[in-house]
Amino acid sequence: MAEAKWYVVHTYSGYENKVKANIEKTIENNKHLAEQILEVRVPLQDVVEMKNGVRKTVQKKMFPGYVLLNMEMNDDTWYVVRNTRGVTGFVGPGSKPVPLTEAEMKPLGIKTENVSIDFVEGDSIAVVAGVWKDTVGVVQKLDYGKQTATINVELFGRETPVEISFAEVRKL
Repeated sequence: MAEAKWYVVHTYSGYENKVKANIEKTIENNKHLAEQILEVRVPLQDVVEMKNGVRKTVQKKMFPGYVLLNMEMNDDTWYVVRNTRGVTGFVGPGSKPVPLTEAEMKPLGIKTENVSIDFVEGDSIAVVAGVWKDTVGVVQKLDYGKQTATINVELFGRETPVEISFAEVRKL
């Protein structure tokens, strides 16, 4: 199995979120793709705008017309992404996609290093950071590609699955 890398896909301007949704829907419908296409991102940045004398922080696309994909490059994934409505092609010479380098990934705030964990499915863990800080839950699922653990937390009297980064939890 090949190693997943980050690739850039060129889209029609304004279609970035539609392309992201279409690729995620395709992944949902084809379970074997979920292990090959790990993440789809439209990078956003906070921008302060002045409108009518009021400062307002809004999120804008860092790269209009582009979508980032963390995936294993093979004929199947290339075909699925290339034939998604709104995609004009991969970024790279000719039809050969070129993965982003570590130096190119750093300013995007995307971490590529792996976090080692000492828990497995079924273990109790405590959330030590983020929105769910001080919450305790049992690991239901681990996603090493996204580096997240899915735990069940009680919300409004019901068990609700929540996805939390490996870096935000520790084993009890």
